[in-house]
Amino acid sequence: MNNLVVLVCLESPHAFWRLSDEHMKNLRAAFPSVHFRIATDDTITEYLPHAQVYFGWCFQPEWFRLSSSLAWIASPAAGTDHLPIAGAQVAGVTVTRSYGFHGRPMAEHAMGLILGFSRGLFASSRLQRTQQWWKDDLAEEFFDLAGATMAIVGCGSIGTRLSHLARTFGMQVIGVRRKPPVTDPDGITWMCTDDILQAVGCADVVVDLLPATDATRRFFDREVFAGFKPGSLFVNLGRASTVDQTALIEALDTGRLRGAALDVTDPRPLPMGHPLRWHPRVVLSPKSATFSRTYMDDAVAFFADNLRRYLAEAPLNGVVTAPTTPTSAKGG
Repeated sequence: MNNLVVLVCLESPHAFWRLSDEHMKNLRAAFPSVHFRIATDDTITEYLPHAQVYFGWCFQPEWFRLSSSLAWIASPAAGTDHLPIAGAQVAGVTVTRSYGFHGRPMAEHAMGLILGFSRGLFASSRLQRTQQWWKDDLAEEFFDLAGATMAIVGCGSIGTRLSHLARTFGMQVIGVRRKPPVTDPDGITWMCTDDILQAVGCADVVVDLLPATDATRRFFDREVFAGFKPGSLFVNLGRASTVDQTALIEALDTGRLRGAALDVTDPRPLPMGHPLRWHPRVVLSPKSATFSRTYMDDAVAFFADNLRRYLAEAPLNGVVTAPTTPTSAKGG
């Protein structure tokens, strides 16, 4: 493809989520025939009419009217609920997400939160302010990971990475997804979302990695939380829309859950007076599970591989399509 124009807009206040001069130098060296143009949030509409490929964090629906030449939108993110997938499909524009490199930091984040509860670290942080010695309190708080069961709901590539870490701590892992694999070399026990109550009923830790779709909205509702094993831990690194937060608070208040670790909330950020902020058994992190110093290195490498495919007219990795008529995630 001669005279291909790739427009890049990857601005961020954080260096690891921002395209560097070195990244751009490497892309230009790898694709000398491609015209790369860098845009800012202020100049993007000026450059869009000339671009065939767009590589950026977001794409506003109104930009399609400026993008008569656009054929492909590439996102460095794993999730796509912030992208105009349906609009792209109508416009005949391919959208790709990125994957394969989010699993490591997210798995580390999940295990950090789980260890904070299992070893009583969060309780210690809270009690050190009011008690001189709290050893007896921790004797009631801690639990062993070895021999415990983790259920990963929405278990894809990120969940598989997490399962590897969990099993190094001696945990058993249940993977829950709409279409479980027939065989699994990773040692995961698979269940269908139809069997969610069975999965959460035997799990000491439940990790939510569900994407945001119509089918997964409030997947974790009052019925599902009521089915949790008493004293279990809930961790959400997926999307806030998959959780009924009122039902979550009820499960915490009744003691059904020993705690909840939330990287996502609705709204974001939570109001300062929100009960989840002040609940003694809740730990919040500010959507930081994907923080990684190598994030943009990996994202650019993923994009470069796809750009080679695009130039060779080969199938792209991570193609996203608009959902069809929604079905219940719990009903398959």
